[in-house]
Amino acid sequence: MKEYTVKEIEALLPELGGEDDPRWEMLRRDERKSVQALLARFVKQKEREKVMRRRWEELMRYERELYAAGIERIAGIDEAGRGPLAGPVVAAAVILPPDAYLPGLDDSKRLTAAKREALFAQIEACAVAVGIGIVSAAEIDERNIYEATKQAMAKAVSALSPPPDYLLVDAMTVPCALPQRRLMKGDANSASIAAASIMAKVTRDRLMKELDRRYPQYGFARHMGYGTPEHLEAIRRYGITPEHRRSFAPVKEAAGVEN
Repeated sequence: MKEYTVKEIEALLPELGGEDDPRWEMLRRDERKSVQALLARFVKQKEREKVMRRRWEELMRYERELYAAGIERIAGIDEAGRGPLAGPVVAAAVILPPDAYLPGLDDSKRLTAAKREALFAQIEACAVAVGIGIVSAAEIDERNIYEATKQAMAKAVSALSPPPDYLLVDAMTVPCALPQRRLMKGDANSASIAAASIMAKVTRDRLMKELDRRYPQYGFARHMGYGTPEHLEAIRRYGITPEHRRSFAPVKEAAGVEN
């Protein structure tokens, strides 16, 4: 059997069949370090792909149950920004097609910013529909954060076109007439909710970066409005902006706002 060059082996690896393919044995017996390193990387990559496929199947179990019951358009709903001291709360609703596959998808909190951005683009490209709902800091102060979050979720659902048949919601109930299921830790257990968590998080982060350009002294692009020591010190030093949530206790304390 001919000896392949390293470049030829690199092109050959994706074409190999199962363990009974005779070329596997040929490659394992190749003493060149470069070939063994290439083989090890390929095997490791295949293992990663298997892990991601298993994780995807776990994330799709609720969706597959609903598909089996004849429900076609399932929207996952999640939010970002309930805890920060500044900026809006953002909700997203995502309908994925039944044949979707987004390797590496997970709860947005488990992913790096770069991975979230990459998945954001992939979700946009493959989704049947994406809806975004945004509720401002002023509205949060008027309603309270829980009610504002529900409003953002309702807005996100209303923005979906085509509309969904069923909702899977992360830990909340959306105020609408659609049938829905509330899943605790839904962003770690449902593909649709995980996709929504990424769309909401990336959308909100981008909004906070815009606010950072308007109010550079607060460092919004670094802490996204959360109550870090840097942020609290900036409030004490510069006061509050229209984007701060005046009803939140740390804002009141740092800025000396009266009830």
